[in-house]
Amino acid sequence: MSVEGTAAYADLVGLPPLVRRAVQVARRVGFGPSCRPEQGRLLYALAAGAEAVGETGTGCGVGLAWLASGARPGTRLVSVELDADRAALAAQVFCGHPQVSVIQGDWREIYRDGPYDLLVLDGGGQGKRGEQPADPHRLLRPGGIVVIDDLAPARHWPPRFDGAVDQARMHWLDHPGLDTAELRLAPDLAALVATRRFADAPSSVDH
Repeated sequence: MSVEGTAAYADLVGLPPLVRRAVQVARRVGFGPSCRPEQGRLLYALAAGAEAVGETGTGCGVGLAWLASGARPGTRLVSVELDADRAALAAQVFCGHPQVSVIQGDWREIYRDGPYDLLVLDGGGQGKRGEQPADPHRLLRPGGIVVIDDLAPARHWPPRFDGAVDQARMHWLDHPGLDTAELRLAPDLAALVATRRFADAPSSVDH
């Protein structure tokens, strides 16, 4: 999610119908931090290669709508949202799309339907950092992709945040089971895209 993500759609035309619907819901309830269009287009492209997609931090469903719009028929999509009201709104957006499930709960609920071919860690950093960040060995199939979104582009090495080394970003860049690259999506927006290696040791971290 991005702080002004919903506002970024103000002058855009030609959006996928599901994306347009989710943006309209976000505007109606005054929810600002939706997935930005630049990020959405990346998710749209990546979803085409997945059979199982997971997302944390549904919001009003804008990012999930990009994923569902890009996914092939038969792809299963699961998204988790902590806020009960937003989860209910997002579920309404996808009424009539049985391949899409919105779960209300803590981000760790995403584990129950894994592993995934594509996982998007969103929602204000939940699962991206902390003492127990998301475990790609449990959540991704070998060759699966995890996207860490809503980052400012790195302008130094090592990347820095608030004057110190950005340990959350370095966790993913240095992860021994992942091959990770930073993609600049706009002058002020970047994402990490990481692929789980086919031959790596299982993680010993329990969740």
